[in-house]
Formats: sequence, structure tokens, C-alpha cells
Amino acid sequence: MDDNAIASSDINDFVWKAMNFVYLYQPEIPDLANDRFSTTDEYSDYLDDFSSPEELFESLRFQPIDARFSRIYSNYFDLQNQQQGLSLSSGIEFNFYLVPGSNTDVFGAITLVLNNSVADNLGLERGQIFRAVNNVPLTVNDVDDLSDPIYQDSFTLNFADYDNNGTPESADDTITLNGESASLNKEAYTENPVHLAQVIDLPDATVGYLMYNAFNSSFNNELNAAFSEFSTAGVTELVIDLRYNGGGAIQTAAYLGSMITGQFTDQVFSRTFYNDNLQNLNQDFVFTNSIEDGGSINSLNLSKVYVLTTNRRTASASELLINSLKAYIDVVVIGENTVGKTQASRTVYDSPGLFTTENINPSHTYALQPLVANSTNVNDQLVPSTGLIPDIEITETPSTFRTLGDINEPLLSAAIGDILTGDRPLGRSFENLTLIKANQSLSKEQIMYIDN
Repeated sequence: MDDNAIASSDINDFVWKAMNFVYLYQPEIPDLANDRFSTTDEYSDYLDDFSSPEELFESLRFQPIDARFSRIYSNYFDLQNQQQGLSLSSGIEFNFYLVPGSNTDVFGAITLVLNNSVADNLGLERGQIFRAVNNVPLTVNDVDDLSDPIYQDSFTLNFADYDNNGTPESADDTITLNGESASLNKEAYTENPVHLAQVIDLPDATVGYLMYNAFNSSFNNELNAAFSEFSTAGVTELVIDLRYNGGGAIQTAAYLGSMITGQFTDQVFSRTFYNDNLQNLNQDFVFTNSIEDGGSINSLNLSKVYVLTTNRRTASASELLINSLKAYIDVVVIGENTVGKTQASRTVYDSPGLFTTENINPSHTYALQPLVANSTNVNDQLVPSTGLIPDIEITETPSTFRTLGDINEPLLSAAIGDILTGDRPLGRSFENLTLIKANQSLSKEQIMYIDN
């Protein structure tokens, strides 16, 4: 088949050829077979059947395994900004739940307020409940409609009070608007993923607590600085909070693993395996004692670590960290079953090298972020597609969204209890509420990528 781009569908031509060459599941997709087309005209007719590059790309994803992870971007500058932690953001993340006793009415609960963001400067707090947006009560249709005001650049949250009426059952719980509101505008925001690093002094233990929200290579030095503080304070136990961390760069995960440990330098942290076309790119990521262009790593030399997780947020590189460390040290997982994403992606440009930004086709700004490799630990073990099962199962709910780092916050409290007494509680869930959707900001998509 002629390799010349077909002028009538230049972008579609890029999409198909890129997926044919780099996609991890290329052998599973009949339309990506090397012998799929016998003539250029047949290939051209095939591409012309799709109304957009997005439609073609969606048709080439391997379902259901890759129902949500591979992505196409019409403007690769947006993708590059995302990978550096830059986005338009109001500074809040939230979950949506069904109002008790209703199949259609919805309320939201703020799960995270980003530091120095619009929401933070307005004084919004984790755990606040809102029942309406722009004075319109929320329904299930709003949650799934990206044109709804809450997904726009400006909106007003109308807050409510949650009353459990003094009973453990949720059926009689009520949610009542309280007249308070906050108007938010999304602004350009760069998130430092080191959300909170603190030292907790306990009897017979000095605990380091790190709330880490993305494996962002632009903030490797900030991550390392947090571990310098832990080392100086004499931290003997460590809690890594990844409950809202959707992943990021594999190399940064290897750095974090090296900071937690330190005794495994040059041993394999994780391995990546590409498709048959890219076997030369298979790579071992190793534990290391230094960050490239960043100096020596501050290591704690621990043989045990606690990791906090949630079901719809803890994914990809977060799971990689847990899976890779488990081959070497004791990893106690507290929270919920993780997402179950073992594959890594790379950015693919319409350039001769595909993975490079040199000589990119100037006629468009499309780029792909497809799954290109599987990632295992040193024992060739994948993260199960069903996710990683917690050792201590706790489901956080609106009434338990306490201040992060508070020793009484349920997930951190469970870690501290295990540290002090070894007493592991049975699974705990507080209100029996139906979680409709866990919001993910642009910077919180579930990705694990290999830096190009």
C-alpha cells in the first residue's frame, strides 16, 4: 500500500497509520491488520467513511479492555499542558450521589480543594454539600450532560445541609438547601501534586503523611523535598495518600518508589512491554538514588508503607507503585479496590518519529495518547484488570470527608491504628449512598505515560 498521505483525509490517515504501528492491541483489531487493504483506493474509501478523526479513533479501540483509556486530542497543546499539571480549574473536585429515596435527584460533595486555587481562596472546604448549581437542583441528567453549568467556566454552587436524623440508615436522611452559595470561575492553574506533606508525632512512631495527586515529572524536585523533610524529622512510618491520583509518568513513580525505599538501587522497579512493532522500546525502570537533572534522592529506607486508595480515582501509575513495591516490601492498602489499569501510553504526533515533536505536520494539531505498553513489576505481575484489593476496606462518604491530614480522618486513622496496635478493622462504609459519578478534573484523568 502506498505510504503517501491521502489528501482528502490527512488526519484520518495519521490516526490509522499511527494506531496500526504503535497500538498495544493492534493484533486484536481486524481493521488495523497489515493486510486490511489491498489497494490505496480501498484504504481511501475506508477513511472517507468516518466523519471525523474521533469517530475513526473510537472504532479502533479494543473493547471492553480499552473502553476509556486511549485518547485522541484535537489540540496537542492541551495534552502537553495537562501532562505538566496546567489546566483551567476552579480548584474543586467532587462526587455526585443520589439523594436518599430518589432515583433522579442528585447532590454533590466536595472531595478535594486544590491549594491556592479559586475555590481555596473562597474558603471552600472538603466535605461541603451542594444540592443545586446556578439555583437549579441537580438531577442525574445534569451529571451526564457536559453542557451543564457545573462543567462550564463559571458557575455558582448552592450549598445544603446533610441530616442523617440520628440513624445509621440513609433512607431517612435529608438534604436541605441552606441559603449559602459560592460563585466560581475557572482560571489557568498549575497544580503542585504534592498537596500535603506533614509529620505526625505519635507514641513510639514518627509518621510521614503525603497527599500526592499526580505523578507529574515537572514536580519531581518538590516530591523529593517532601522526603527531605520526612528524613530530617526521623520518619519511621509512611502513609502515601493516592486516593485522588489517576496516574502520570512511570519514571516519577520509580523515583517515588526509590524515595520510600533506598535499599534496592539499580534493581528493577517495573517493566514495560510494547507490541511486536516496538520491541526495541521494551524498558526496565529501576530504583535509583538520583533524579535526572535533580540531584540525589532523599530515601527513607522503609520496609513497609501504607497507601490510601479509592475505587474510581486511584489508577494507573498509582497502581503501578503499589504493585511494584509489593515485590520488595510490605504495602498495606487502605480504602477501596483500585481502578485496574496496567497499561501505559505515549503521546503520538503526526511526525516522522511519531513519538517526537520534530517535524510535526503543520496542517493540524491532532495527537493521540493510545495504550502502547503493558507494565509489570519485577516478577512480571500485572495489576489485575479488576484492580488491587485493599487490606483494610473503607469507603469514604460525605459525612466522613474530614480535613486531609487530620488523624481522625477515617483512612488515615485506620493507618495510624495499624501502626500503633496492628489492629486492622473490618470493612467500613458509613452512609449507604449511591455514588453516581466521581468527577475528574483535566489533570486527574486515569493515565500512565512514558515520557517521550
